[in-house]
Parts: sequence; structure tokens; C-alpha cells
Amino acid sequence: MGVPIAAWPIRFDQPKNGFLMKEIMKVGLIVREWEKREELVSASSIENVVRKLMASEEGDVNRKRTEELGEAVRRPQRKGELNSPNHELDNLKKQDHEVVIVMVPFPAQGHLNQLLQLACLISSSYDLPVYYVGVNTQK
Repeated sequence: MGVPIAAWPIRFDQPKNGFLMKEIMKVGLIVREWEKREELVSASSIENVVRKLMASEEGDVNRKRTEELGEAVRRPQRKGELNSPNHELDNLKKQDHEVVIVMVPFPAQGHLNQLLQLACLISSSYDLPVYYVGVNTQK
């Protein structure tokens, strides 16, 4: 079985990611709902979420779902396959016009390194120019 997530959204995009993780992907539970962000979280609240994830029907569903998603991500895909995650990038290369990818991170969320790694991966794998736009915050 997979390992589900006990999410505790604090700021920025985390509440939306928590909703996506719990309600859409069904791979975990929320420790504290965003609407109650000003309230103190008790040890018993954390314990209840962990117990649900470890020993309940809902936890079983979450563990099974995380395992399914993990297998889907690790499953090798043939290049150009319709359900391949690379399908859209493969189609871009077939266009008659020049394709340029521009990545603009939102630095307050702390995704700079991951986005830079993705830019390098796309550039090296698909031989496409990737421009990474950053903002100098120092004066």
C-alpha cells in the first residue's frame, strides 16, 4: 500500500493543494481545515487524523489510491502515446512554427529550484529553448 498524506496547510497555495489532495486525488487528510487556521491544533486532533490514515476505511482508500498513483507515475510510457505525460510536448515539436517555453516562477511559494529543474529537463529531453524568468529583489 502507498503512504497517504496528513496535510496541514499554512499559507499561499497550500489550502488549494490540500483540497486537491483530499477531495480530488483522495491521497490524504487535512489535519486542520483552512477556515480554522487561527485556532490552536491539539495533539488529539493530530492523533485522530493519523489514526484515520492508519486504521480506518477512509485510510484504506487513501493508501490504495496513493499506491495506484505511484504505480501510474512509475509505469513506462511509450513516446507519443495519447495518455503519455509527454504527449503535449511531443505535439509541440511537430508544429510548423518555432516553439519557445517561458517559465515564470512565483518566488514567495518556494518553487524556484523545482521549476528550474523542470526547465532543464524539458530543454534537454525535447531540445526546446526554455527561458526561465526571474526577478531580482535586491537593490
